[in-house]
Amino acid sequence: MSRNEKTILAFDQAGNEYFIDVFVSVRDLSDLQHAGPIQSGLPAFRTREGHSVTHLGGGEFAVTVPGEEEPITVRTDDPEFV
Repeated sequence: MSRNEKTILAFDQAGNEYFIDVFVSVRDLSDLQHAGPIQSGLPAFRTREGHSVTHLGGGEFAVTVPGEEEPITVRTDDPEFV
């Protein structure tokens, strides 16, 4: 099960904005012996248009747009990623 954790705003060098949704896989383990525990996986990133996004580190992301040869590098100043 995946859930949207948050949305961040990032910009390319030309100033175009990209909304990147951060998804985290969450497995509810409450049916096991103890009630309540939840296990989270690594985050996955996608643009609002459904394009694949790779976190490069810090506030940098690479957006893979169909039809483009190279991924587009975008940057965010979101405190969680800076």
